[in-house]
Amino acid sequence: MLSQEMINLGQVRSVIREMFEYGNKRAAEIGRENVFDFSLGNPSVPAPSIVDETIMKLINEEDSVKLHGYTSAPGDMNIRNIVANWLNDTYDTTFTGNNIYFTTGAAAALTITFKAIAEKNDEIIVFAPFFPEYKVFIETSGAKMKIVKCRESDFQIDFDALKAAMNENVKAVVINSPCNPSGVVFSRETIEKLSEILRESEEKFGHPIFLISDEPYRELVYDDIEVPFVPKFYDNTIVCYSFSKSLSLPGERIGYILISDKSFNPSLIFDAVAGAGRALGYVCASSLFQRVIPHCLGMTADIDIYKKNRDILCDALKEYGFDLVSPDGAFYLFVKALEKDANRFCENAKKYELLLVPSDSFGYEGYVRISYCVSTEQILNSLPAFKALADGYRNGEF
Repeated sequence: MLSQEMINLGQVRSVIREMFEYGNKRAAEIGRENVFDFSLGNPSVPAPSIVDETIMKLINEEDSVKLHGYTSAPGDMNIRNIVANWLNDTYDTTFTGNNIYFTTGAAAALTITFKAIAEKNDEIIVFAPFFPEYKVFIETSGAKMKIVKCRESDFQIDFDALKAAMNENVKAVVINSPCNPSGVVFSRETIEKLSEILRESEEKFGHPIFLISDEPYRELVYDDIEVPFVPKFYDNTIVCYSFSKSLSLPGERIGYILISDKSFNPSLIFDAVAGAGRALGYVCASSLFQRVIPHCLGMTADIDIYKKNRDILCDALKEYGFDLVSPDGAFYLFVKALEKDANRFCENAKKYELLLVPSDSFGYEGYVRISYCVSTEQILNSLPAFKALADGYRNGEF
């Protein structure tokens, strides 16, 4: 009588959400300050003041019916043009509003994009470690997810593994840079090599292969690290962007799909995106936040706090004997567990009230994800627990 597939999805939360709910339970039992919850990638710094100021200005000065009414399904064309022009000024591109489709965040952008391109027997390649919901999004679209593991030394793409995975059924490749969960930024060299392989594969198999760039963390980078703008390197690129993390607006659900104007048929791809949005029941993204976005383009919340947290945590964990690749962006550490079984390691971490996310659902066994978008006070207070955990393994207590 009901979809068993949907029942299963509804009854089993993601491992990230499971750990978050456990943290809430422990906080009620022993106090929030005594639980070191690193499970959820929920921004911990406020949005730039211009966000609230613009909202208040719009509410006080604009017609309420218009402000809260429908826009066209792809978004207000004037605002789409503003975003396109900002991208052109920033990246020396030639987009118009016809290349932009506003969405309710990156999740909607991804699900719409997968639905727009997926046909029977299609495969979509993701690079591990990857955001676990990719599997749900891709398989729900009717495609098959194919995993290619990144190099463990630096979590850049393993190109030999990618070449071995390419075949005539591959419709798209997904990248996420800066990456959730590793924080790694794919270098210019990596993007150039990836683009070369995809062009060769398009020629070999006789059909377009999309490069889907999932970019909720594009601006969250440290130390002047370059994040290559993917449409400059590969024509058949679709960007799934969100303002959730850069502006600390995860609950407002606002983002967009960018279809490269250099792709094989931009208007047809746009039609497929619009059709997928319709089929999935997306009427339009928030009218209010579409109006807010032009005032915030290129801005970020105070990411210096995240950088401070990263540096404190990386330095301490390395001192305690943990193995990790220092992240260049986002707000996650991907740390090698002190045993092969990441789930058991996380259970042992709970004994010290450390809530870490095991890596199996990220497609890369033997690691844990630590979300450091928390208060610096929590970072500092957690260090003795991390040291005790490491000492416990070193002393053979587990």
